[in-house]
Amino acid sequence: MTPPPAGGPSVFGIDFATIATVLSAVATFAVLVAIYAATTVRDPMARRVKALNERREQLKAGIVASTSKRRKSITNQNEMADKVRGVLSSLKVLQDTQVIKAQKKLLQAGVRSKDFAFVIIFARLVLPVVFGIAIVTAVYAMGFLSDWTSLKRYGVVAGTVILAYKAPDLWLKNKTQKRNTSIRKGLPDALDLLVICAEAGLTVDAAFGRVARELGKAHPELGDEFALTSIELGFLTDRRQAFENLAARIDLDAVRGVVTTMIQTEKYGTPLASALRVLSAEFRNDRMMRAEEKAARLPAIMTVPLILFILPTLFIVILGPAACSIADAFSNK
Repeated sequence: MTPPPAGGPSVFGIDFATIATVLSAVATFAVLVAIYAATTVRDPMARRVKALNERREQLKAGIVASTSKRRKSITNQNEMADKVRGVLSSLKVLQDTQVIKAQKKLLQAGVRSKDFAFVIIFARLVLPVVFGIAIVTAVYAMGFLSDWTSLKRYGVVAGTVILAYKAPDLWLKNKTQKRNTSIRKGLPDALDLLVICAEAGLTVDAAFGRVARELGKAHPELGDEFALTSIELGFLTDRRQAFENLAARIDLDAVRGVVTTMIQTEKYGTPLASALRVLSAEFRNDRMMRAEEKAARLPAIMTVPLILFILPTLFIVILGPAACSIADAFSNK
């Protein structure tokens, strides 16, 4: 390939031919990724059914098998988590409270494996070291950002290390927020279906299972949680524990209110359908208020794009012909 002629068009010292080549490569890669994503569509229902079956088997093992056998089967599930646990134990950085907190966050994010908590703790320990060594080598040893001041370079290094330490927590928080948003949207519909099932004479565990099947496609996260609650209601000796597990897996005040209502219904025998109908109406009003709040914020949000993108274009379209006419008139004179 012949080099571009000297003095040709360039942007920031890079000629247009190189820029066009790079953009073509990026576009080709994006097309290949899109084709791969379109041809390898996975069924999320199969993964959820597998997770529920594993939970059912764990509950069966907890009732039938002995404690030592149950612990042995759980320990041998994930060899990678065992290795990570051994490394953390040897470094003496593994605390029980830290593991319990990480497992609770993973449950709220929809990750069923409790052994993955050791991977999260290990990532918090390793990522700052790896990225810290890489950024220090790049900035101070290899001379990157040499034209920056020492304070700015120190800020880049410190920011990279802090971001690497917070990356697992940020990932968990983002995953939890998305899951809670999806569950919050489907909760009023789920309560309406529970009311119908309760009025039809179904038991609580059967009602949860029926609602989980009905909501499996529209709201898969909520359907997954209801199906797991139905399984626990059928296997656990204390039904209150099944409802408390549901509240622990979903970090929402609305779900905690539903759990409190279900526990009171189980304890005192109060009418379930009427209580759930009131909760459903409250949640629907809350969802409508959230929609109205977003609609009220829309004019303020649209102000900046309107000023930056729409008004300049409008001024060019309206005033452009007049400016050209005035410039032609002055040039003729």
